[in-house]
Amino acid sequence: MRDSHGAATSAAPGLPVEVDPPTPEVDLVIVGGGPRAVATVARLAARLRPDEPFGAPAPPGDPALRVAIIDAVQVGAGATWRTDQHPLLLNNTYSAQTTAHADASTDQDGPLVPGPDLVQWAAACSHAPTQRYLGIGPERPAWLGAELAALRPESYPTRRLQGVYYRDQLAEAARRGGIEVWHIEGTATDIAAAGTGLATRAHETADPTGNGTVERRRLVRLAGAHRVAVDGPRGHRAQHPEPVAAISAPMVVLAQGMIQAEPSDQTRARTDRARKRRLLYMPPGMPSERDWTEVPGDGQDVLVAGMGANFFDVIGILTAGRGGRFTLADTGAQVDAAGFAAVDGGAGGAAAGAPLHYEPSGAEPRLLVGSRRGLPYRGKGAYPTGMPPPWRPRIATAGALADACRGGVADLRALVWPLLAAEFAAAHLITLAAHHRHAVVEGVDEAAIVAALSRGANPTAVVADLVTAPGYALDLDRLDRPAPVSGPQQWDDWVRTWLDQEQASIANPLTSPRNAVNRAMATLRVLLGRHVAAGALDGRARLVQYEDWFVPLGLTLASGPPPRRTAQLLALVRAGVVQLLGEGLVIDPDDDGFRARTRVHPGGVVARALLETRMSRGQLPGTSDPLLSALMGSARARLHRVPDASSAGGWAATTSVDVTPEGFALIDAAGRADPDVLVLGIPAEAVQPGSAIGATPGVPSPLLAGADRVAARALERIAVPV
Repeated sequence: MRDSHGAATSAAPGLPVEVDPPTPEVDLVIVGGGPRAVATVARLAARLRPDEPFGAPAPPGDPALRVAIIDAVQVGAGATWRTDQHPLLLNNTYSAQTTAHADASTDQDGPLVPGPDLVQWAAACSHAPTQRYLGIGPERPAWLGAELAALRPESYPTRRLQGVYYRDQLAEAARRGGIEVWHIEGTATDIAAAGTGLATRAHETADPTGNGTVERRRLVRLAGAHRVAVDGPRGHRAQHPEPVAAISAPMVVLAQGMIQAEPSDQTRARTDRARKRRLLYMPPGMPSERDWTEVPGDGQDVLVAGMGANFFDVIGILTAGRGGRFTLADTGAQVDAAGFAAVDGGAGGAAAGAPLHYEPSGAEPRLLVGSRRGLPYRGKGAYPTGMPPPWRPRIATAGALADACRGGVADLRALVWPLLAAEFAAAHLITLAAHHRHAVVEGVDEAAIVAALSRGANPTAVVADLVTAPGYALDLDRLDRPAPVSGPQQWDDWVRTWLDQEQASIANPLTSPRNAVNRAMATLRVLLGRHVAAGALDGRARLVQYEDWFVPLGLTLASGPPPRRTAQLLALVRAGVVQLLGEGLVIDPDDDGFRARTRVHPGGVVARALLETRMSRGQLPGTSDPLLSALMGSARARLHRVPDASSAGGWAATTSVDVTPEGFALIDAAGRADPDVLVLGIPAEAVQPGSAIGATPGVPSPLLAGADRVAARALERIAVPV
């Protein structure tokens, strides 16, 4: 029953009255507590106090704004950058390539308030690693000092260190902007209209009738949620967890990061079978959310499915994380010339790609690894100056790509890929001609290579005509796959060649044709991405050929792990701790566990443990995110569509929610935009291309530009004077 004020009471007379806690009210709710939430608060602060520099004291008086950030794991860091994760989980970008602050390179309307990037922040913190950042940040973890001291611009930070950076930037922005930020740990499950009523704050939406100030609010329902801390004018303050069942605000921003997928039927079946037969099965997901101590050791066979970014995290935890030792292969030393430990997968500098030797501890398993591609992501190079020089296109230039995309692209493979493939072949051949003269026909030079590839000939055939050393053959249709082989012995021979070429690619990147192809991909995917963002690709070309094929190819070639981590993998393969099974992986149930078949091993290999190391990245529909599922299931959201001449209706649905292109307002199934629910980043990536990529100093950032746009809309909606 309810009392006269609508609060729940107990039905039995004589018993204590149970009253539901009142629903707290804030000015803005942000769902998702990672970098997008941090950037949004930073842009709110910049717009509220545009003349105040980074680190400025709080304004006098009460907070100008109250913001609630909801995250299931940790506000400020989110799930990817949570600060309690394993130290062997690394970022795959340089330390110098991370920032939470916009600079002049990013196209935005709001004022610029420069702030520290990750390296600058680390330098400032290293003098007093145990003290709270600027005296206001969260309490410091005990491990922080050692990681700050080891960080260099060309090294690769741990994910937990990057999480501390983001949380510190959130605390600073909240203080400088005079913004009270609630940290709510829990799950947002739905958004409902909270009705209307008399406003109680001077900056709430004015009633156009002039009869008083009226407010339209949204109620965000939560599950398992507690307010655990507050950032604001007085700095970061942890508190005893306070339950929060719902929270209301005039505006809600959906800023979820890497949403996860609902378990597939196959995943559910494997989970159920493993439970019944006492097998070990780890489904796809984030490595930081798995208990890797359950994986057997002592040299037992463990099947591993997937060789993307997560794979490198897992092998680090199961080898070095269990006491295995990496040493430099040539000297036996545990520290390289730049001062980085051989076990440090995030090492930077010119020696980071040096060959390693692995000494097993006996606690690691033997990892039998396969995937559809059959090969892991290619490693990044260890460059003499620390950073990779960009590849200069000779054939797939900006102008040539613009010509190829002019008028629209209905078939990416037919109209654009030949141009890209020719550039990859040029990168391979030009590097061979410059540094491996014995491997190409006599007298060939860059001009001859470009001329041969510019005539429209098959790039693979051109490579075959000009390369004389079989080890440097290149099939442009199999850049992410091994050469076809007839059996295990031929496969073993091929793997030895792959080991040598991958080692050369990370240790001597500027003379490696393999690395040149990787750098060419890093350049070309950016150039092509601009045309995709501008709508140059027809629906099928965009969804099937670009999103499902070219983007994964780009990740394989140009988004690989740090060079030291790749060197560790190569050492593990040489030591027999990791065995590559080849491409075409299929896993079936077996009486003795799980049977993995590949083209190299058609009969299969069997183990009682199976680890799926691929990311369980969610899409719509099919995400495990309850809020997005609720919005889609109730027709309050719809999928974004793109023009598609090949479909009957002329449109094709993407896997992103639909939002307005300028204001990011959520669009429902009837095509109506909701100005009070905005979506920023990954769930709306089809409308906001590039927003999934973290911000880099000096590089235009869709993530930061989007955060500024959301901040402007929020301040306009709740009428905060600026």
